[in-house]
Amino acid sequence: MNIQKMMKEAQKMQERLAKAQSELSQESIDVSAGGGKVNVTVNGAGDITAIKISPDVVDPQDVEMLEDLVLSGIREAQEASRKLQADTMGKVTGGLGGLPGFGI
Repeated sequence: MNIQKMMKEAQKMQERLAKAQSELSQESIDVSAGGGKVNVTVNGAGDITAIKISPDVVDPQDVEMLEDLVLSGIREAQEASRKLQADTMGKVTGGLGGLPGFGI
């Protein structure tokens, strides 16, 4: 086993992972909660980039419902982002996953 060859392969994989992570941050994922009353947009890195709330769901007497809808939308958006990340990184790593130092 050639350690130098392994190090070069690891470096190439790290470069591909960095490129994939950069590309992920450019992706946009839109999800909705409450039948479209709350829409959340995240990027592929999982950062929330926008929240839109339908005016008809804003009820000063029921702020708790709005909070629940927003939280639900955020959770769905984060889950969609995690799935996109896993799919993208899995393609780069060939399903190795969990490699320390590779940001996965």
